[in-house]
Amino acid sequence: MSQGYRYSYRRLLGVIVMSSLCAAAAFLASVLWGEEALSLSGVWRGEFTDSQIFYSVRLPRVVLAAVVGASLAAAGSVLQSLTRNALADPYVLGVSGGAALGATVALALGWGGISAVLGFSAVSLLAWAGAVAATVLVLAVGRLAGGGRSDTTLLAGVIFNAFALAAIIFIKALVSPDRLGEVLFWLAGQLGPQPASTLLMTGVLEAGVLTAMWFLSHRLNVLSLGEDEATAMGIDVPKMRWLLLGLASLAVAAGVALAGLVGFVGLLVPHLARLWVGPDARLSLPASVGMGAAFLMLADLGSRALFNVFNTFPPVGVMTALLGAPVFLWLLVRATRL
Repeated sequence: MSQGYRYSYRRLLGVIVMSSLCAAAAFLASVLWGEEALSLSGVWRGEFTDSQIFYSVRLPRVVLAAVVGASLAAAGSVLQSLTRNALADPYVLGVSGGAALGATVALALGWGGISAVLGFSAVSLLAWAGAVAATVLVLAVGRLAGGGRSDTTLLAGVIFNAFALAAIIFIKALVSPDRLGEVLFWLAGQLGPQPASTLLMTGVLEAGVLTAMWFLSHRLNVLSLGEDEATAMGIDVPKMRWLLLGLASLAVAAGVALAGLVGFVGLLVPHLARLWVGPDARLSLPASVGMGAAFLMLADLGSRALFNVFNTFPPVGVMTALLGAPVFLWLLVRATRL
């Protein structure tokens, strides 16, 4: 493909190694530091306190942060390349609205402590169901109204998110104050403890989706050039757009169902990845995966570190906004000066 991209398998390997090292460093810092520092040697020797905190609390939380961060960043990278819109966010597809509405219904009914299937809570299952239903609806509307055009699909997602927000506000006005607090905390993004089976299933699902995205990344490069160019090169544009939008939605739905609404990861990280490796999706996608995992793990580390100050964990969605907004504004100013 002659797109002017500097691509080679050696460069791809370098991007994967560097982004993996970035994620590994964030992982190590996140599992050892926080509201209470752990000793790696103590964990290795099996000392009771360090081992209990590490295996029961710290490790599952950090793994969840890595999976969700990687998924949101990859979805954002695909959407921004597909729509050629630097402000495209994973949540504009209606995934956030559907997941938030499903979780709000579950919490309003008092199902917050119920464990349903394979360790998934009732809240996570209803959030997942809402996200998938919203995705199917938005993609179907976009396909019928615009023949597969991504801008029509995104507009349908924005409209559905507005509808879901109105429904959530209506439900919040009816629930009791204690359940209202649960709803607000979930909507702000949270990384609660998850069973190993839940993390394993989610990790396998996300790994499959991210792999499929990468195998389609060369076609994503062509789509980013424009519809006419992609059609001339033999790509079924509506079908490929529908497939990529569906994969992005699936990646976001799995993460949102477990962690709530975590903003800025899918918006900011792809910009940083392209700043590092350029616009080639074959490189920017794996870079976004590693950097997204690292970003959310570090945001969670900051949330846990603030426990000693506020005696509570600030929602991780709040931390990503506090960390991401200044960086995004810097990138915006930098782009206008170039």
